[in-house]
Amino acid sequence: MTDESATTVSTEWLTMPELVEVLGEPLGRVRRLLDDRHLVGSKRAGAFAVPAVFLVDGAPLASLRGTVIVLQDAGFTDDELIDWLLSAEDSIGVAPIEALRSGRKSEVRRVAQSLA
Repeated sequence: MTDESATTVSTEWLTMPELVEVLGEPLGRVRRLLDDRHLVGSKRAGAFAVPAVFLVDGAPLASLRGTVIVLQDAGFTDDELIDWLLSAEDSIGVAPIEALRSGRKSEVRRVAQSLA
């Protein structure tokens, strides 16, 4: 497979108004989720947005926060950690976000810690 999806997870990006709608939470609560690192986003295409793949069943992926904190401790910026989460990681065999979504939290965090 040579298309981009082989190396990077294709995901929709949700703006703040879309996050408010998807999460069913007021804007202040959504900002707290971001401040507390339950979600992380970027201003890549102008407006601040969060990858939709960071949400599961209308809520932040539970294992995302701890993984984000590990990556920040390793010196990653928000943009860098988003790129790492969405890009294929040879030592895991898939993109880290895919491994997190399938319950492989310990494996992902072990690899993330090795990046420090």
